[in-house]
Parts: sequence; structure tokens; C-alpha cells
Amino acid sequence: MTYWTDKKAFPMTEQHTHIVPYRTFIIVWLALLVLTAITIAVAQVHFGALNVWIALGIATAKAGLVIAFFMHMKDEQRLFKLALLATLAILAIFIGLTFFDVLYRS
Repeated sequence: MTYWTDKKAFPMTEQHTHIVPYRTFIIVWLALLVLTAITIAVAQVHFGALNVWIALGIATAKAGLVIAFFMHMKDEQRLFKLALLATLAILAIFIGLTFFDVLYRS
């Protein structure tokens, strides 16, 4: 065994397969379609400033479904999930700070 194929030198080279039934993908796809329909329906109703927050909440739910099922994040290790969560939290903070900057411009 050479250095390049040694599993001790490269422990992350092992492939883990996660077999997900088609039924799960179809259910998630239907949930995404329902959430898209809800987004369109909510856009037709005037909620004032809440329209943006409702749309962001639905978009977050849809992104969570895509990340969990289509990107197989629900089968990953806890540390990898935590790293993704921290990255998304930092991104949300920066976007929120941008909203405050735009809000208080003169």
C-alpha cells in the first residue's frame, strides 16, 4: 500500500453511500411545490412589512428541505452540520446588518 492509497493518511477518502428511496424524494418535491404555491398566495395578500419576513421564512423552509434531503445533509456527521449552521448564521448576520445600513441611510 502506498502513501497515496493509505487510509490512515487520508481518512476522509472513504465513501459512504446513503440509499434514499424515490418516495422520499417525491414527498420532498411535493412539499417544495406546496411551499412555492404558499409563497405565491402570500404574495397576493398585503401584509405590509410582514410580506418580506413571510417570504424569507418560507424560503428558509424550502432551503432546509433541499439541504437536508437532496444534499443528504441529514446523513452527515454532527460536526459538518454544525459547520454549515455556523456559516449560515454568519451569513444571516451580515445580511441583517446590510438591512440596517439601508434602513438608516439619509
